[in-house]
Amino acid sequence: MDSLVRTPAARPRRPREIDVEPLRRRLEETVDGEIRFDTGSRAAYARDGSNYRQVPIGVVVPYTLDAGVAAVAACRARDVPVLSRGGGTSLAGQCCNAAVVIDWSKHCGAVESVDVAGRRITVQAGAVLDAVNHVLEPEGLMVGPRPSSHPTCTIGGMIGNNSCGASAQAYGKMSESVLRLEILTYDGVRMWVGPTDDDEYARIQAAGGRPAQIYRQLRELRDETMELVRTRFPKLERRISGYNLDQLLPENGFNLARALVGSEGTLVTVLRAELAVVPRPAARSLAVLGFEDIFAAADAVPAVAGHRPLALEAMDDRMCRLARQERPDDPALRDLPEGRGWLLVQFGGDTAEEALERAHGLMRDVGQHATHTFLGDPAKEDELWRWREASLGVEAYPPEGWETYEGWSDAAVPPERLGTYLRDYEQLLRRHGYAESALYGHFGQGCVHGRLPLDLHTDDGIARYRAFAEEAADLVAAYGGSLSGEHGDGQALAELLPRMYGDEVVAAFGRFKAVFDPRNRMNPGKVVHPNRLDQDLAQRHFYPLEPRRKSFDYQRDHGRFGHAATRCVGIGKCRQHTFEGGVMCPSYRVTREEEHSTRGRARLLGEMVRGELIADGWRSAAVRDALDLCLACKGCRSECPVNVDMATYKAEFLAHHYRRRIRPREHYSMGWLPLWAALASAMPGPLNALAHTPGLARLAKAVAGVAAERELPRFAKERFTDWFKRRGPVRPGTRGKVVLWADTFTNNFDPHIGQAAVSVLEAAGFEVRVPPVALCCGLTWISTGQLGVARRVLARSVRALRPWAESGVPVVGLEPSCTAVFRADGPELLNTPDTRLLSERTLTLAELLESGAPDWRPASRGGEAVAQVHCHQSAIMGYDADRAVLDRFGIRTEVLDAGCCGLAGNFGFERGHYDVSVACAEESVWPAVRAAGPDQAILADGFSCRTQIAASRTGRQARHLAELLATSLSRPDRG
Repeated sequence: MDSLVRTPAARPRRPREIDVEPLRRRLEETVDGEIRFDTGSRAAYARDGSNYRQVPIGVVVPYTLDAGVAAVAACRARDVPVLSRGGGTSLAGQCCNAAVVIDWSKHCGAVESVDVAGRRITVQAGAVLDAVNHVLEPEGLMVGPRPSSHPTCTIGGMIGNNSCGASAQAYGKMSESVLRLEILTYDGVRMWVGPTDDDEYARIQAAGGRPAQIYRQLRELRDETMELVRTRFPKLERRISGYNLDQLLPENGFNLARALVGSEGTLVTVLRAELAVVPRPAARSLAVLGFEDIFAAADAVPAVAGHRPLALEAMDDRMCRLARQERPDDPALRDLPEGRGWLLVQFGGDTAEEALERAHGLMRDVGQHATHTFLGDPAKEDELWRWREASLGVEAYPPEGWETYEGWSDAAVPPERLGTYLRDYEQLLRRHGYAESALYGHFGQGCVHGRLPLDLHTDDGIARYRAFAEEAADLVAAYGGSLSGEHGDGQALAELLPRMYGDEVVAAFGRFKAVFDPRNRMNPGKVVHPNRLDQDLAQRHFYPLEPRRKSFDYQRDHGRFGHAATRCVGIGKCRQHTFEGGVMCPSYRVTREEEHSTRGRARLLGEMVRGELIADGWRSAAVRDALDLCLACKGCRSECPVNVDMATYKAEFLAHHYRRRIRPREHYSMGWLPLWAALASAMPGPLNALAHTPGLARLAKAVAGVAAERELPRFAKERFTDWFKRRGPVRPGTRGKVVLWADTFTNNFDPHIGQAAVSVLEAAGFEVRVPPVALCCGLTWISTGQLGVARRVLARSVRALRPWAESGVPVVGLEPSCTAVFRADGPELLNTPDTRLLSERTLTLAELLESGAPDWRPASRGGEAVAQVHCHQSAIMGYDADRAVLDRFGIRTEVLDAGCCGLAGNFGFERGHYDVSVACAEESVWPAVRAAGPDQAILADGFSCRTQIAASRTGRQARHLAELLATSLSRPDRG
């Protein structure tokens, strides 16, 4: 690595060279934390959720707050810029910089105290909002502001950004929640700040020193700019742009804590916060109003807001159309009231009846002007609210093919002028060719969101973006609004602040910064002395190192791996906690490491195809190491708001990385498992004995690259295909034929599952056929990046199954990961008509019973079960059919929302992965298995899931759905 890094200086902002080696040594000597100057870490932190890219000098992950203070001191000693970072979801560029990034989110997120009676808490800056609310929930309390990034954003980041969210309608911005802050200045002053009356000011002055100087300079600034602030600051709830100089005014208590909120890390480092918290509403209701268009919806906002809702949101028909294209059968979207613009109005109450009555009161008031629905339907209300929170992701990659970007996404104007403003704004969009932008946002406070179809790849496109931004800023200023109503100024808007405030106020902002950071070392180039809005754009050099040969077709990404690698928009949903459910991202949940999140890995892949920071392309060790702990669970494919598919990208990378090179031994052992299993079928008994003799087992695992702690699976005495041949003639059925596909795992390790499936299918009235030869989907070769072999193996299976598929015969898969290959990976790897046809014909056992035998009502023993859903099933096929079939059998089932089991095919067997694999299981599956009652069956269709559950040392063995259904049948019933 080049030891010289160029970073912006104070003024003029010319790059200056920093020798990083002395800096690195000083940090390592003085900071109790993780000191990272490696290429991978710098790549992972080079971007936030915005359009901007600035490669950091290095990254520090402190173990304690004191360690973070020491990190700032080390940077000060070398006169190096500092950027404090939380969840890294900022949309205006304030969380990327050519500085030393201090990531507080991994270790410095404790909730230190909760005062229930006083309704206040003290938290460290790195605390994630949802984690804080998880602690507060048993007390019936919560933090008031709740931005859509609540699973990932940190309290420190919310303070830096003055975050809002939909709940700000009732509870205000983050600044209204802040009581006191513990701050650190670049020059080393550490102190608590808050409201400052005359007595407190006198005490500070009497103590003397740098704090006294800071307060004295602030009072002088306040006195000299008081009338300017009172007359030039918009009277607006959602004024986020600029600094909160108004909080220094006497009428606001000279509140330094609230004056620092929204300063985006450009003034001080926030270490701790004391926050006011609010009661959690006991009950909620949602009224949805439909209007002729989004402008009419905006016109109605003042009347609706008069009913004092908890939240007052909006979305237009474009946003609704995009959401329906993504989920066409979603009842929440399907049953929206008639209209082309909607207001989502949420009420709270002490009882469900009270909340519902408040919604009905709104309907009585505005019902003649709007259509309405959703009163009293909690499931639909929650689903529609999730869609509203996911709007950014929904809009990012519309099916039409054009892409949308941040850049101008959250201006706010007085709500009473919102309708008129939106009509003018729509005309501005049309003049610049951006008319396809959706409109949505927090209309109750006049805040409008909407990504734009910008061209940020060409000089002409970037020039058009700049011209639009300047005109849009003038339009907002003319309406008495704020350039930012939520996302902050960062780099995207800071250059435009004079158009909103005028030069005198912006000069006062500069003076405010100089009080705390006279050398411009705190997050330079943002808010004050800003970088241009059209520099540092990540899209300007778009995947220049696109590979000539690719294995997958990347249809959603214009056939380009580079486009797929840069698909991530930085929302960071992959960084959520286990208690929030979902699948992604298992390794991040264990390590809490940015490079182990889907977003972090995507950033490294994006840097790889960019070819600057990561200059060794597909041979990159940094990218390989970041992908090493990816379980290829495919959770991101369905749960990521923009459907990043890291499992596919990992397979593609491994294919290129090891091309014409010796691979790790586990690629030859586990990657070629179908071949070894076929050979083992000749003498399974002796091989099982050898593989489980202590000394020989250790040797076998070492040779195969298997973790020493793992027990090797046992080969079955008789393969399922051999059993089916021996079974005799095919038994006719009344519902037609079905092909039961014997995947490698069912055929060679768990043939009893195939036998159980035959029993169930025949009981349901199907004529079961089994291919006479073993057919493999190629999964193990795909997961190890041996994609040439995978294509050949897959093609062979497609040819063998084609006659049945062409005849309309369903193909039933029993192993979810293998079934998912036929359904999804197969057509992407081998894009032929036959592969696509097989994808359409392939069903899970439950899907076949639901679609092919919906009237079959078997006599069943019923029972109870706890179900662990395989990650690939969750991502590709879903579990709705399984729930329905289990209900039909009278089996009361608790479906775990507990994430990945941690084994994930070959991952948990590989050397070096055991600890992470087991930690994943301890995060979710194993505690659920331990808690399961003795009468509850453990249900797991995935071979990996069953293997991991067996390793839990609970004595519990998981069963496949086919087994559970077969044993639940009290008598044969052919419908």
